Amino acid sequence: EVQLVESGGGLVQAGGSLRLSCAASGFSFDDYTIGWFRQAPGKEREGISCISSSGTLDYDLSVKDRFTIFADNARNTVLLQMDSLNSEDTAVYYCAAKEERWDRRSCIPFNGIRPEEYDHWGQGTQVTVSS
Repeated sequence: EVQLVESGGGLVQAGGSLRLSCAASGFSFDDYTIGWFRQAPGKEREGISCISSSGTLDYDLSVKDRFTIFADNARNTVLLQMDSLNSEDTAVYYCAAKEERWDRRSCIPFNGIRPEEYDHWGQGTQVTVSS
């Protein structure tokens, strides 16, 4: 059974940092892209970063140069380091996995990170940034 579990959310002051973790089980990172998404109250879920099985990355412009995604393959975990947080980063953060197929967009810069392409989702973790 594919399972994704996020952790690391919490309350932080503006300008601070948090590191989110996505622990995956039931599948191999060799065939999947892992994405991070967030959803603020009253807004649609948006893709903010992804990492492919080959290590290619993509970031939404709203988080580029502030957030860093990286994988710990030995622990089947993908992490999202979030720095210089501001109030607009307040949201529930989700990680998700999608099988890499020819008919799906690759995780490369400026290619877009679309939630409808992802097959498996975690339960989410709340991030709140106080100003």
